Amino acid sequence: METVRFGIVGVGGMGNGHARNMPHIPEAELTAVCDISPEALSYATETYGVPGFEKHVDLLDSGLVDAILVATPHYFHPPISIDAMERGIHVISEKPMAVTVSGAEAMIKAAERTGVIFAVMFQQRTLPVHQAAKRLVEEGLLGPLYRTLLIDAHFRSQAYYDSAGWRATWKGEGGGVLLNQAPHGMDIFTWLAGMPARVSARVNTRQHDIEVEDEATALLEYENGAIGYFLESVNEYPTGMRIELAGELGKLVIQDDTLHFWEVIPGVRAASDGVEAMWGHPEAKEVAVELEPQQTGHAAIVANVARAIIHGERLISPGPDAIYSLELANAILLSGHTGEPVTLPVDRAAYDAFIEGKQATSQEKQVEDQRITDPDHVA
Repeated sequence: METVRFGIVGVGGMGNGHARNMPHIPEAELTAVCDISPEALSYATETYGVPGFEKHVDLLDSGLVDAILVATPHYFHPPISIDAMERGIHVISEKPMAVTVSGAEAMIKAAERTGVIFAVMFQQRTLPVHQAAKRLVEEGLLGPLYRTLLIDAHFRSQAYYDSAGWRATWKGEGGGVLLNQAPHGMDIFTWLAGMPARVSARVNTRQHDIEVEDEATALLEYENGAIGYFLESVNEYPTGMRIELAGELGKLVIQDDTLHFWEVIPGVRAASDGVEAMWGHPEAKEVAVELEPQQTGHAAIVANVARAIIHGERLISPGPDAIYSLELANAILLSGHTGEPVTLPVDRAAYDAFIEGKQATSQEKQVEDQRITDPDHVA
């Protein structure tokens, strides 16, 4: 096999972005598309010159694809992905991989059982600044963590939420900022800092006429006693993401595409215990961190998955990794709505019951769907 034949399930919005990327990926070829909307399907088949299917099972059984990219609303990610896996078809799921951790675990188990390649579209892992930060953490240059911080500010208008019936509803999306805009930042954050053991959170619907949260804040407690501070919002402009990891031996700060790292000599606790002067303190030495150029963006994840299928290349964003950011999102939602701290891992049955309760009260939205790809998140 020299190229992997991809089908895209869901060609509204982001699905079209992925389809436009395919010709630029030598290891991949778009060979089929699927959408339940006749209009979206007709547009995709004519634009990309490939067969189209209204039902995903018909695409899976067509013999036209080796892998699929699932770009549907969130609740459909697990069943479509598992149907593909059971047929020996490899899967890339858009984020979030599922609405609930129980759904995510079902996907992971299906991939393990069938032996297929399974990845999630966390393309921000490909950015040189995040790759460099991961190397610093893996090399132990921060030492034991004392504090973490994630501030991830986005902006969405009411018009955005009014653009589709499934958006910002419990029945259609399963959450707000935590399930839609936050997963990328939360993936990088948990990838670098690891998982907290306990979460105390608040969720708000501050500025929009929607069912779900447009802001979430949390205090995080880690197993080693470290603390963390967390904010996700769609109510700010200018937007941006900041991650801080402060440890015994070093401090790391990511501000959007800029990385700073300070070596702390001889260490925070070591200096506290060892200096004799009343106002003594450790030395903080900023160290230049080399950023290695590499392919980035959505296309990099697709190419990586294709090479994993063809050559066995290591996955950048394997499916089992993607559950961590979802686990944190579920914990924050559960804590925010119950007003009680939540211990991780999240009680699967309790969270499933919470979501079922929210779905039961969810209201249908009467809007005209607009399938427009975000121009800032196509490459």
